[in-house]
Amino acid sequence: QVQLVESGGGLVQPGGSLRLSCVASTRIFGTNVMGWYRQAPGKQRELVATIASGGTITYADSVKGRFTISRDNAKSTVYLQMNSLKSEDTAVYYCNVLILFRNVDYWGQGTQVTVSS
Repeated sequence: QVQLVESGGGLVQPGGSLRLSCVASTRIFGTNVMGWYRQAPGKQRELVATIASGGTITYADSVKGRFTISRDNAKSTVYLQMNSLKSEDTAVYYCNVLILFRNVDYWGQGTQVTVSS
């Protein structure tokens, strides 16, 4: 069982920045993908960005050029640097880890990001 704990959310003005962190409770072995998803009120959860253990990175078109995902395997942590935030980025952001050889994934409890003036 892997527990994920997110932090770094909050209230920020449009154009501002936030950095989200997600720490896993245990070291994650094997091929895996860590990522961030978000869910705005009344909308489905959507992918924001993922980073595989081999280094492959994907971004949603809506955040390309503004968000940067990274990971520190030694710390079992994934980060999401969010710049040039817009009101439409307002959502609960969830951390996810997919462990491929076990075909299992885990979710964090979510952290609220609110972009408003």
